[in-house]
Amino acid sequence: MRVVIAEDNALLREGLVLLLTSAGHEVVAVAVTGPEILPTLLEHRPDVAVLDVRMPPGFRDEGLRAALAAREAIPGLPVLVLSQYVEETYAAELLGGGASGVGYLLKDRIGRVDAFLEALERVVAGGTALDPEVVTELLTRRRDDPIDSLTPRELQVLKLMAEGQDNASIAAALVVSDRAVGKHIGNVFAKLGLPASDSGHRRVLAVLAYVNRGG
Repeated sequence: MRVVIAEDNALLREGLVLLLTSAGHEVVAVAVTGPEILPTLLEHRPDVAVLDVRMPPGFRDEGLRAALAAREAIPGLPVLVLSQYVEETYAAELLGGGASGVGYLLKDRIGRVDAFLEALERVVAGGTALDPEVVTELLTRRRDDPIDSLTPRELQVLKLMAEGQDNASIAAALVVSDRAVGKHIGNVFAKLGLPASDSGHRRVLAVLAYVNRGG
């Protein structure tokens, strides 16, 4: 796949280039400041953009704002955002409104090479890849909502669904049967008032739509 990287840290940037090229992907361009990101993406039209959140000159949320602008200019552009922190407001905006082909990972996960490459491929395929801490932050940002009615196990299942896990993976992670997972998922959707679906991607979108509503 063709990749554009936006990362100001030279060591991490070169590490990403080496990792992706070693995995058989082509890094077609890199951006090292926020203002460079959108023009670079428009010029190269990559299969996926890997963007740091905090970029020069402001080191605030330049990468996320560029990701939002890029997805407006290039509808459906897969974007994998990397950050040391959860930038809640822009993350919710990025992940809402039909969040297909979007990932948000914390940088300390990049060292897990297989997981990182799997997340990248999932995003390119139109799926969603979320760091567990991002899911936790977004799910708990509102009070007095149906999330409070979930049992601890149902909350575990919801977080795993939002991370993009399928039923078998959830069952393995929680050491329960597939049937038990299906029952928990049914309870989760019933309590949140969301339509159940057999599609993992659609389940993630439903969860994100719930998380994003109400702002």
